[in-house]
Amino acid sequence: MMVLTRPKSGQPIAELSTPLPIIDEDRLAANIARVQSYMDSHGLAFRPHIKTHKIPAIAAEQVKAGAKGINCQKITEAEVFADHGFEDLLITFNILGSEKHKRLVALNTRISGLKVVADSEATVRGLSCAFSQTRPLTVLVECDTGGGRCGVQSPEEAMALAETIAAAPGLTFGGILTYPKADTEEAVEAFFAATLTGLSARGIPCPIVSNGGTPSLFSAHKVTSATEHRAGTYVYNDRAMARSGHCSLDDCAMHILATVVSRPADDRAILDAGSKALTSDLLGFSDYGMIVEYPDAVISGLSEEHGTVDLSKVKGRRPEIGEKVRIIPNHTCVVSNLFDIMTFHRDGIVTRVEEVAARGLVW
Repeated sequence: MMVLTRPKSGQPIAELSTPLPIIDEDRLAANIARVQSYMDSHGLAFRPHIKTHKIPAIAAEQVKAGAKGINCQKITEAEVFADHGFEDLLITFNILGSEKHKRLVALNTRISGLKVVADSEATVRGLSCAFSQTRPLTVLVECDTGGGRCGVQSPEEAMALAETIAAAPGLTFGGILTYPKADTEEAVEAFFAATLTGLSARGIPCPIVSNGGTPSLFSAHKVTSATEHRAGTYVYNDRAMARSGHCSLDDCAMHILATVVSRPADDRAILDAGSKALTSDLLGFSDYGMIVEYPDAVISGLSEEHGTVDLSKVKGRRPEIGEKVRIIPNHTCVVSNLFDIMTFHRDGIVTRVEEVAARGLVW
């Protein structure tokens, strides 16, 4: 079996085999600093979501900048980061089933700050049963403040579930949490404020009030009841985040380096980056990424290994066979889960290569 040569520090990115995601070190550092500075200025604890990068070294950079802990989505992700010394871990997913509970109990015995969420009595009962004879587990109530995904549907339900958690053997009530729609700070604050008032009347402390999301991250201060904010995509940024106004395209730290492998017609090019490199996520776009060198080109279709590019709107020079281009992906988080390594560079020269340590860990 042939093993591809790994990029090496000092190597020009123009020499790298494609398709390959590359991360601009300066943009990465600027994204981390920009968001942490905002959170610090508003007195909000910041908890980055590692699903965007899945790399312990980047999480360490986020914590060094001032993040209070990290957010994972699944137990297996959290285990990887616990292995690298992270203690304050929040898993924002309903955890069900004895196999997962056994792993969760083991994880809770070896780190000091594990927290999970629940939005139903069924989830709480399962956790209580698993933890009734061991070290207590901290559980937050997940609230649906308009995002339409998981979460209790009203402050009254949030209060009731908080009471259930507080009374359950093996569990400690840790607070409330939401992942809202973008630009709905008023609705989030109303939900949080009503819940906090009710919990206070019941004599139930609520130490954590956790808000989330990158798209409207710089409006997080409007949710005045929140104690912390969670976000992931900001660290790399992507085309969808630029469209939302969160950043500019020049703030996108991740590019997919790709090669033009065919020019079957004057107005069509084929790239070596298909759905296995760019992701098929559209996120409201009609195409699959933006080519930096040819912004008027349209990546109109993907098969597994090929990207089809419509060049009909490109004025002047068009890409040639063998030419390498950089693509800003629609959704950077998915790209991270498509590759084993991430290659970092500064001014086009490779600085380091990091394993995507939590790649493929989906439960």
